[in-house]
Formats: sequence, C-alpha cells, structure tokens
Amino acid sequence: MSELKVALEDAAGEGIISSGQAERLLPYLTARNIGVLPAQALSSQHGQDDPNPLEDTEAPRFVRGFHDVLITIGVIVLLIGLWGLANRYAPILAIVVLAEILVRRQRLALPAVVLTVALAAWVFYTVVTYVSSTPALSNDFTIGAIVLVAPFPLSLALFYWRYRVPLALALFLFSLFGLFLAAVFYAVGTVTGSSNVPADYPIQTMMILLVTALGSFILAMRYDLSDPQRVTRRSDVAFWLHLATAPALLYSTILLALRLELASNGIVFTNLTDALFGGYLQAVTVLVAVLVMMLIGLVIDRRAFVTAGLVSLGLATAAILRHNNAGLDKVGFLVLMIVGLVVLVIGIGWADLRRLIVRCLPAGMQARLPALR
Repeated sequence: MSELKVALEDAAGEGIISSGQAERLLPYLTARNIGVLPAQALSSQHGQDDPNPLEDTEAPRFVRGFHDVLITIGVIVLLIGLWGLANRYAPILAIVVLAEILVRRQRLALPAVVLTVALAAWVFYTVVTYVSSTPALSNDFTIGAIVLVAPFPLSLALFYWRYRVPLALALFLFSLFGLFLAAVFYAVGTVTGSSNVPADYPIQTMMILLVTALGSFILAMRYDLSDPQRVTRRSDVAFWLHLATAPALLYSTILLALRLELASNGIVFTNLTDALFGGYLQAVTVLVAVLVMMLIGLVIDRRAFVTAGLVSLGLATAAILRHNNAGLDKVGFLVLMIVGLVVLVIGIGWADLRRLIVRCLPAGMQARLPALR
C-alpha cells in the first residue's frame, strides 16, 4: 500500500492527476486490493486483519532507500556550509533550487522534510535578527511577537502550494496559531497597557496557551478522523500536528495547574523542577497529567502523546521518591528503571492496551477512531 501511495503521489507531482484525485484514488484502489501485496490481498479476502498487527501505521513514510539518506546528508552539509560562508540569502536560494529537483521532480520524502525544516529555520533566523536589531520591537513583546510570527504563514503556504510537503502544511497551521497568539497578546497589551503580557499576567497567559493548544489538538483530530485508515496525505499532516501539539498541550496544562496550586498556597512559581520538588501534591498533579496524556495517545493511536511526557514522568517520579525519603544515590537509577519499564510496557503492549481501552468506548466513537490492530 505504501508503494501505491508513492506511485499516486508521483503521478500527482508529474501532473498526470491532481493531488486531490490521488488522495481519493488511494483508498478506492486499496479497498479493491489493487497495488496490495498478494499476502495482504489474500488475508483481506478472508476477512482477516493485517498479517502484521504490530506494523506501524502512524508515522509518514520518510525513507524509500539509502539513496534518500545519502541525498539528505548532502543537503544538510551543503546548507550548513552555505550558511557559514555566504550571505543570508544564499541558503534560501539553495533551498528553493534543491526543492525543485528533489521534492517536485524526484518526490523524495526525507529531503522534503529537511528542506521544509531548513526553510522554517531560515525564516526564523532572519526575522529574529531583524527584531533583535530593532529596539522598538525587541523592547515591546506585544509588537515584536507579531513581527516575529508574521512571515511564517506566507512562506510556508507558498512552499506547501508548490511542493505539497505535509510538514509544510502542518507548520503553516502552527504559524497561524502563533499569529493568533501574538494578536491576542497584542490586544491584551493594548487594553492593559502592558508591553510584556506573559510576565505581567502569567496565569492569564497560561490559560491563553492552553486554549490555543486545545485548538491545535482539535485541528489535528479533524485531519486524523478524516482518514482513519491513514492512507492519505491528511494522515501525514495529522502526524506532524500531533507531534507538536502533544507537548504543547501537556506542558500548558501542567504549568497552569501548578501555578494555580502554588498561588492558592501563597507560593511564588519559579520553574517546573522547583515546583515538582516543592510539594508532594504538585508531583502527583504532573504524574496524573502525564498518565492522562498517555491514555489519550492510546485512544487515538498516536505515540507522540506518550513520548511528550517522558521527561515530566521522570521528574514527577523522582519528586515522589524523594518525598518518600528514597536514598539520593538510588533515585536516579530508580527513575530510569521506572520510566524505561513504562515505555517498554506501553510500547510492547500498545495494540493490546489500545484494544482494551477503545472497546470500553461508545460504539459510535469506536467507529470514528483508527482501526484496532
């Protein structure tokens, strides 16, 4: 099915069919076992599940061979060299030329991802340089944030329109959320007269960030639920959206919860580590938030929601062990052992755990979720 997907995308890239037609043809042909391996077609005819229940349908297809890896290494080395030797406009010219050859003509997935990241990095570096060299912008967060985010939507939209890279669309959508945040902070700063809203209104800032993260999660789920079989480009876009949304949602929730808990006790919030080791309740709060995120990841079949919380899981576990007077020399090893055990249990038993949880949900919800494996 992956080869069929690549073939249809190549056909769209050469103008034989449109990208929308390619996305509609893939599930149509797959359902009729066209382009499916014989073993897969046989199992489908007998009504059996995929012959490999552990096959990962979550991640987009990055590499079709070592050729992709070799080309990607060359792209990275070339861009780094240009960045160090030439002026700031040489890398963006190289990105466009390489994208025309490697993405539009040859349809190489891994170089497409690297070039998209390189474009975002170049835009970020250029805008940060401009903002930091302009005192009127660097001294006013509300205005500086808008100027910092504004170039991203246009540049990423043009890149996606030309090359149809799922990561570019995901980054474009995130840049819109960033622009929305900057506009909100500007509006709040105008009303309150504050030039640094996050510093002056920390709790309100956390709430705004949480609402934005929830909006990003809803958008990611719209892409995810529109392709439950994960055979079209929408699934790849959802993958990238979830990859960034998961930590944003987790840490905005954790930071807001900790700040509210500590503020209610008259304690000044410093940072996540100090808050965790400052009280048993705070460590338990973080642990519960991480476990809920892992549960969400199991339900929607996205491992990003598990990996996003591993650092917080380790910190919370260490804090709980310290509050229970565990020996300082053993805490580090205990934390590593517990986190490693959690990762192995979830990773090895992913399909079984997901089956157990999803089957407890209403039938209508089960039907919209990715299929159990």
